[in-house]
Amino acid sequence: MRPAAVRPYLTALATVAALAVVPAGRAAAASPHLRDVCGTPKPGFARCLAQVRTDLHAGKGVRGPHAATAAQAALPPGYGPAELRAAYGLPAAGGTGQTVAVVEAGDAAQAEADLAVYRTTFGLPACTTANGCFRKVNQRGAGAPLPPDQGWSTETALDLDAASALCPSCHLLLVEADQAAGDTLAASVDTAAALGATEISNSYTAAESGPNASYADHYTHPGVAVVASSGDAGYGIPGVPAAYSSVLAVGGTTLTRDPGTARGWSESAWQGAGSGCSAWVDKPAWQHDPNCPGRTVADVSMVADPDTGLAVYTTDGTGGTDPGWSVVGGTSASAPLVAAVIALAGHPARFPDASALYAATAGLTDVTTGSNVQGTDCGGDYQCTAGPGYDSPTGNGTPDGLGAF
Repeated sequence: MRPAAVRPYLTALATVAALAVVPAGRAAAASPHLRDVCGTPKPGFARCLAQVRTDLHAGKGVRGPHAATAAQAALPPGYGPAELRAAYGLPAAGGTGQTVAVVEAGDAAQAEADLAVYRTTFGLPACTTANGCFRKVNQRGAGAPLPPDQGWSTETALDLDAASALCPSCHLLLVEADQAAGDTLAASVDTAAALGATEISNSYTAAESGPNASYADHYTHPGVAVVASSGDAGYGIPGVPAAYSSVLAVGGTTLTRDPGTARGWSESAWQGAGSGCSAWVDKPAWQHDPNCPGRTVADVSMVADPDTGLAVYTTDGTGGTDPGWSVVGGTSASAPLVAAVIALAGHPARFPDASALYAATAGLTDVTTGSNVQGTDCGGDYQCTAGPGYDSPTGNGTPDGLGAF
């Protein structure tokens, strides 16, 4: 979408004043055992969307069959690669030649070392600078100088671990913006594409606005699939970059084991999953939902509920995270998971936008239960309530194998 094509919709703008009680991406009411990794951003800045559980922690070091001692033989709490592959019917192999980039604000000094602990714990192949699998750069594409810590280290660990879980053969590119401003994050996306990323994951959001709409072109790169979290504030004002028409907007679900079903798992819309009707971005030709005149968020979804979150390892305690193993969620988890699924399938050029997911006739599990109402209600409409077919909290559904990708 070009800036010239951006226009406000009077219908959507009429709802903005009523909805503007929660900053984009911020939950209206957090559970006592959950903590937002990133605090409230400065005006015009983005915030990361990771949420960490404070009631589960498994200490430091390698766990599982590769642990150094018998006392560490149990895997850490939270979903790991095996559970995620089983839940979504995904193969363990694939992704050769793909590079998943994650865009973050500030330096995560221990990112590579922490990633090594995660991958060793779950028996994944090493992904290091030395073997060419891992690369960390600043927003200009250089290995130094790296920006100062912005408190996003847990977010960075979540993104790298999630991508590793589903695409262990993928290369990983960590691009660290100078700060969480719209221009620096947009420049980092351009850098990721210039350095050969085939999928770019963005687990952050900022409120829609005229200035933020001008960054849309930076999230458009032919041959590269760009995905972004839909936010963790439930139904309301959608954020960017998820609302850009070239981006796959990723909502979130609650994923639970369900032995009584053929799948063995069940999903419902996560209460925090961001959804909404854009006041600034034109409705894409491939999107046909009836009650939003602009771009509707989201397009697709995967697990995001921190209560059914991912095992994540980070030794950086910024963001209120105890060093070591934690359970982390938010749509910060679902975005890199979707990026990894696209990489696993190996066809990023199919996704200059989300249109392929709206045309898919198979390969997606329809999520039909749950709601993301957190104070502002849509009256049971699809924009805040999951049901058969497309709905805003979960989009067109969740991956069922690689058929839709």
